[in-house]
Amino acid sequence: MLPITEVPKSIASGMSNYRNVFCKDEGFEHVSRYVTGLIISPNKTLQGIYDLQVWEDKKPSRRAMHQSVFESGWNSDTLIQQHRKFVSSSHKGQGREVISLDWTFSHHDRGSEIYGIKKEYDYVEKRTSSIQTVVTAVISNDKLIDGLDAVVQAPNFCESEMEYLNMTVQDSYEEMPALQNRLLELLDYQKHKLEYKKRTEIALEMVQRIEEEGLFPEANYAFDNGVLTLDLTGYIESRGKHWVSEIECSRHINWKMAEGGCSIRTIKERSSREFSSYKSKMS
Repeated sequence: MLPITEVPKSIASGMSNYRNVFCKDEGFEHVSRYVTGLIISPNKTLQGIYDLQVWEDKKPSRRAMHQSVFESGWNSDTLIQQHRKFVSSSHKGQGREVISLDWTFSHHDRGSEIYGIKKEYDYVEKRTSSIQTVVTAVISNDKLIDGLDAVVQAPNFCESEMEYLNMTVQDSYEEMPALQNRLLELLDYQKHKLEYKKRTEIALEMVQRIEEEGLFPEANYAFDNGVLTLDLTGYIESRGKHWVSEIECSRHINWKMAEGGCSIRTIKERSSREFSSYKSKMS
């Protein structure tokens, strides 16, 4: 593997659109070199990417690259918002477009300390693994495809925390320090419970951000029943847009065709499992 002596012009050109997200030139240089390493280095770890770097002057420390990439305080929400602004110009006048919402498991068998990791069973690969749940939004037409958002779902440990609280509860707390510790444990549990978001909630927030920015006014939506909710479809329709999804008609909802779209009515749960798909009228 050849060393990385500079950021390639193609990557530097793309990264220039995000220069205002980062404060210092030195930090932006580290981030640009890190992105270069993610693309061309066979070893995608920070250490592997750093080892390939060659500078004209004295080589900065590995710690400097780590700090610029992970600790400098640049805002990831601002970065992805800037990215949507940048790619939106390429999608104007390109014909019919679709924004696809999806979620997937990202495996990290050797990265138990990575954010969002939880030991779970992957029903696709049929094995238990350390995984992240990632919700994504992608826009495409017959010429282009671009990512619009990606959010790692924070794992839900509330059930385990509640088991711990039930096992450690006492009839009374005579000492103030013990009472204070217990109160902190209860507050932590409540905080985690309120902070947890289902993947359907994350998908809805994604669509709300995209629609509020108004950068893709002609794009409709497609998604499977993994993120399908009444709130999501209702919001999309409130923006004057269409959606298409595979839906399940075997539980508490039934989809009934109506003029210009569809309506939902509650029915009793059916014992049989039936699947159908609905395609809304496309203008």
